[in-house]
Amino acid sequence: MAVALNPIQIMKSEAEEERSETARLSSFIGAIAVGDLVRSTLGPRGMDKILVSMGRNEGQIEVTNDGATILRNIGVDNPAAKILVDISKTQDDEVGDGTTSVVVLASELLREAEKLVASRLHPQTIISGFRHATDVARQALTETARDNSSDQAKFRQDLIKIAKTTLSSKILSQHKDFFAELTVDAVLRLHGSANLDAIQIIKKTGGTLRDSFLDEGFILEKKIGVNQPKRIENARILIANTPMDTDKIKVFGSKISVESTAKVAELELAEKEKMKAKVQRILNHDINVFINRQLIYNYPEQLFADAGIMAIEHADFDGIERLALVTGGEITSTFDNPELVKLGKCDLVEEVMIGEDRMIRLGGVALGEACTVVLRGATTHILEEAQRSLHDALCVLTQTVKETRTVYGGGCSETLMARAVMEAAARVPGKEALAMESFARSLLAIPTIISDNAGYDSAQLVSELKAAHAEGKTTTGLNMEEGTVDCMEAVGITESYQVKRQVLLSASEAAEMILRVDDIIKAAPRKRTADQGHC
Repeated sequence: MAVALNPIQIMKSEAEEERSETARLSSFIGAIAVGDLVRSTLGPRGMDKILVSMGRNEGQIEVTNDGATILRNIGVDNPAAKILVDISKTQDDEVGDGTTSVVVLASELLREAEKLVASRLHPQTIISGFRHATDVARQALTETARDNSSDQAKFRQDLIKIAKTTLSSKILSQHKDFFAELTVDAVLRLHGSANLDAIQIIKKTGGTLRDSFLDEGFILEKKIGVNQPKRIENARILIANTPMDTDKIKVFGSKISVESTAKVAELELAEKEKMKAKVQRILNHDINVFINRQLIYNYPEQLFADAGIMAIEHADFDGIERLALVTGGEITSTFDNPELVKLGKCDLVEEVMIGEDRMIRLGGVALGEACTVVLRGATTHILEEAQRSLHDALCVLTQTVKETRTVYGGGCSETLMARAVMEAAARVPGKEALAMESFARSLLAIPTIISDNAGYDSAQLVSELKAAHAEGKTTTGLNMEEGTVDCMEAVGITESYQVKRQVLLSASEAAEMILRVDDIIKAAPRKRTADQGHC
């Protein structure tokens, strides 16, 4: 009888399991902790984090307030926390901005859900209420979205306002007017394309952020070979990925026995002749610029110089792929059939000075929208964070060009959605209404956190904001420059509809997924076994 009452062990001895309330509590705590970690970075007055690397890159630091960057670089062990890290990454990949907002909103939803579960509401009831609230909030957001795409002047102003709003919470906030114009000019050059590979960002230490500029060409961070032309017009470019260092014997593991040093000279001469023949096959393509991903050694470099060809070596793979894209050429590795090779073309290739460095500029490239943003700054840390900020703005703007609707920022959209959800909850009988009210409170947590991070009285400001919306002033939001409630249309705080919509849906789906969990099972680690092979 005693044996029959013993629990049956169905998992391996080292496997772990957390059930029901314990599993749910563990998920809530992990997700809320991740939200608390990044909530202080939210808004135009949010603070930065210093990330210190360990292991191979020990001692390297990164200063950022980008939610996706922070969460990507921290190691989390809690399964629910990993889900929030994943939605932050997805938000970054999909729309480029809102990475902190989506994590904070998801954690606030789970904070409210924890209270409801403690009040004996079933998780499925909470999920049903959250789903209903999400539909109501999305509809309210869609109804208030504006679309000025039919008027080019107004649409450009919308893009500039969106860029300023995106950059206002970044390191570039002090120069947001300057960088907003720069990013809008770069994105409008794409003519509706979302191909950000056409926009290259180069970082150069020195000067200030204000010294950054947009160049309407493609800049390569390389140098032109010795005694080669420094300027070529109507360039015909062969882009290659081929070894140009065979003037050395490189047969690994081979041994060559010779009778005298004269035989060594013969071998070297044979190698030179082989390289000379290869260079001649390249020249047969009727080119005046040769760009190679790999090194170009001294002898072939001299041959190119004698032929009046500009040769550029060691263009990294990302750089050479982007180069092929913007010049309209193809990367080639063999040179026996010149008629099958597609050459790149541009109006001008010249050497330019940026700061104290020489670089190569390609102007009038085949892909007309290609351009280069050159970032200047005092330190590499500032430049890295500036690049992340600029990338976020570029991503948001390209999304807005595709989905042209815009909404107001500064907590205006969240308050408007919360009010719509509250009104809908009043018409829903049953316990779902409690979940919908919790959803509305979670939305209002966003303007609360924004004002808290700015050092203002959030209770006063959010109550004024709710009162203004109750009076029908649906464009009212938080002006963190003045610490007041203001009209977002007048202040110019505008955000992309696509970003707001994605934040709402992603946060709701992540909270729903975590709410469904009632069991966490950790597999037993694989045991290391001694190597039985013979060395």
